[in-house]
Amino acid sequence: MAGMLKITLVKSMIGRPEKHRKVLRGMGLTKLNRTVELQDTPAIRGMINVVSHLVKAEEKIDEAK
Repeated sequence: MAGMLKITLVKSMIGRPEKHRKVLRGMGLTKLNRTVELQDTPAIRGMINVVSHLVKAEEKIDEAK
């Protein structure tokens, strides 16, 4: 699991529990439709699992190989 993940915030965090807000801020997602690229680690996968209903996650394909 050494790849990268592209994570996009697709639903607003308004009205969501504080735990979900903290997870999103921890991933660097603060505004709607903002995309971040993060290392594919078990910790990040767990964060995505907590807020899976608010984000869209996809594996970034490295075309340089």
